[in-house]
Amino acid sequence: MELKDYNSLSTAELRERIVKAKQKKSAVLLVHNYQTQDVQAAADYLGDSLGLAREAEKVDASIIVFCGVDFMAETAKILNPNKKVLLPDLRAACPMAAMIDAETLREAKKKYPEAVVVTYINSTAEVKALSDICCTSGNAIQVVKSLGNRQILFTPDKNLALYCQAKTGADIIPWQGHCYVHDNFKVSHLETAKAAHPDALFIAHPECRREVLELADVITSTSGMVGYIDDHQALIRDRGVIVGTEIGLVEQLIVNYPELPIFPLSPTGICATMKLTTLPKIAWCLENETNEILLNESIRQQAYNAVKRMLEIG
Repeated sequence: MELKDYNSLSTAELRERIVKAKQKKSAVLLVHNYQTQDVQAAADYLGDSLGLAREAEKVDASIIVFCGVDFMAETAKILNPNKKVLLPDLRAACPMAAMIDAETLREAKKKYPEAVVVTYINSTAEVKALSDICCTSGNAIQVVKSLGNRQILFTPDKNLALYCQAKTGADIIPWQGHCYVHDNFKVSHLETAKAAHPDALFIAHPECRREVLELADVITSTSGMVGYIDDHQALIRDRGVIVGTEIGLVEQLIVNYPELPIFPLSPTGICATMKLTTLPKIAWCLENETNEILLNESIRQQAYNAVKRMLEIG
């Protein structure tokens, strides 16, 4: 069957084919929080970049289907060289990861020879291979603190870099990359949301701009948001919560906590490439074992060192 044939199948038929193919091929679906709700519902493991990296490291399966963007699938392959890692749509690239490349990082390392290179997980395998340690939004503060007083070249997200600098006082040189979804959130979005929900708490992702983060009640990763809301249901039931991250996570929260007043900071906070993954593409990719992620082994080994150091910290 070609992909167009899968597009004509019903949701129920697609789910059945995916389940059967997983059982037959010893496969698992790792799904990011920004995926659509029908894709999230098919997940074996659902989470943020850090949680999914941890799952990828220990997963007991022959095939990993990664429902996210390219750097996530690459990270799974970095951690599992002997497993087959598939990406349902090879066009699912992260724009932030494209804001740095290996050559420009090499030049920056020459400019700052004493700096430790901390690279956000939202990066290519080639960039990870040139880095000393990786981080995610869930453990960036811990990673920075682990480096003591050393100067840090933090790539590629300037907003996360500035957040870590503000929280730790570290000497950080920020790369000038960003997540376009979070960087597009403005104070005006919060003013509009607060006008409609004046008592609501505001929980924000650290990829947001500094002026937005300064107005947040809580700053945390997407899994941190899930945990916070789960732990503070009475408070949120009373006041409501405005969630400053990609709409896929907001929709997940609304589905899982239908009795709670949960509102997006902006309904336009959509990562277009995250939405490229669909059930037809998952079924097609898995049944035909297409779109395999392949990495140069030397690069993979170097990138593994940076990712492994991150996972050892937490």
